[in-house]
Amino acid sequence: MARPDQKRISVLRENKLVPLLPIGTDLGITREQPWEGLLLERHLVKAAEIPEHEHRDFCIHLQLSGAADFEWWSGGKHRIEKTEPGILIVLPPGTSDRLLWRGESNRLVLSIQSDQLSSFAADLGCVRVPEFNAKWAVRDHGLRHLITEMGREAQADWPLGRLYADLLRIGIQSQLLRKYALERVHVPESTGGLIMPRLRRALEYITENLESDLRLENIARELHLSPFHFAREFRNSTGQTPYQYLLDQRMEKAKTLLRIGRDSIQEIALDCGFSSTVNFTRTFRQRVGEPPGVWRDRAKHS
Repeated sequence: MARPDQKRISVLRENKLVPLLPIGTDLGITREQPWEGLLLERHLVKAAEIPEHEHRDFCIHLQLSGAADFEWWSGGKHRIEKTEPGILIVLPPGTSDRLLWRGESNRLVLSIQSDQLSSFAADLGCVRVPEFNAKWAVRDHGLRHLITEMGREAQADWPLGRLYADLLRIGIQSQLLRKYALERVHVPESTGGLIMPRLRRALEYITENLESDLRLENIARELHLSPFHFAREFRNSTGQTPYQYLLDQRMEKAKTLLRIGRDSIQEIALDCGFSSTVNFTRTFRQRVGEPPGVWRDRAKHS
């Protein structure tokens, strides 16, 4: 969730908190996002000037389309940048700047609260709060891939759930600390786990088959791994067993069906892969804290 006062990516302008980009340019990524301290937006930015403003949080632009140059003024410096799809702007908290977009571009813009990144760095053993310089036109395949993937998930309303969203968040924070901190932060390399394309395919397969009597062998076969190897590497990657993740996704689907539909509890149980209403009700109560019927009544009247 964003800060209470921040439902959009915002900056300080003349001591007032205002949206970084005009509301009319927003291309409609959902505001309900599955993490704390991050906001992601997609914008069609047209030729225009963005007046002087200050960033409270880390701000990253990823250019998706368009090739028009832009001009920036910041810290007594001024430059015209030639851009193309894949170019990133990386601006740390405290950056004051003015921009002139010379043409139209489609952009993903990500905001990370400064205390989120500082807390992540502290968890890695950093004694001092990391400092960064602004980067106005950089090519970074790893960071571009992670933000593109985040945008694709957001546009589809996060079908792979919070776990995958959190993995993307951690990947972006790691990349920022490893490559952009003035004093480079040692981010331990992965000691195992599934590579990202395989992990994504595993999560997709689970999500696509929530109503099935899904077995470990089915998922492992999809990835051309043994069940033992898949189960171990999935847990190394996510901190959850495949079954725990499966139940989490089934509960999220059940909540959606309970909230917006009129299906019976029995029908919802079958749609979410449970062989009986009894098993569904027991599992829902264990993981959510109350029976599905009670939860539905409360959700519809809240």
